[in-house]
Amino acid sequence: MSEMSPPVSDGRNNENPHELSFYHLVKEDYAVHGRHIFNQGFFALFCHRFGNWRMSFKNKIIRAPLTLIYLFLRQWCQVFCGIQLDYIVKVGRRVKIEHFGGIIINARQIGDDVVIRQNTTVGIKTVKDPNGRPIIGNRVDIGAGAVIVGNIMIGDDVIIGANSVVSFDVPSGSIVKLPRAEIFPRKDLDNMKGANRAD
Repeated sequence: MSEMSPPVSDGRNNENPHELSFYHLVKEDYAVHGRHIFNQGFFALFCHRFGNWRMSFKNKIIRAPLTLIYLFLRQWCQVFCGIQLDYIVKVGRRVKIEHFGGIIINARQIGDDVVIRQNTTVGIKTVKDPNGRPIIGNRVDIGAGAVIVGNIMIGDDVIIGANSVVSFDVPSGSIVKLPRAEIFPRKDLDNMKGANRAD
């Protein structure tokens, strides 16, 4: 039997980057997303930052209404933005969700200056290891439709091409991509169809 992954955050603490206050962190995210208040990526990160910030209040009575607000915002974000990013995911600074829709981010940790595009899935590889979640390094550029799963490490300055499926460690400074599409002259396609009909 394969070794089980270490546990993920239990969500009891504020895991926002500690060098900035909640206000300044949201202000930075706002700037990263083009200073557009209705940007779906910004809203998803605001919801995530808020979910962590509320955990600064250790008194459960004070925290209860903030938790209700967070749960509402989280659901709203999933339904109307198509982005799932739970607060227990440790997210660094200047992370940009470039486009929206079909995004599920259940990483263990995401570094600074990461770019995430639409239809990206980051999470577990198998239900037998629910804690097996990726760690994404700094300055990682993730293309549309990428799938990053399992207890793996994506190093710094990595580019993950569109529609790539990554279930293995990727060293820093690497590029992960699928083979390029090929172009065939139309006559070759017609010849192939003719050969199939002859069969």
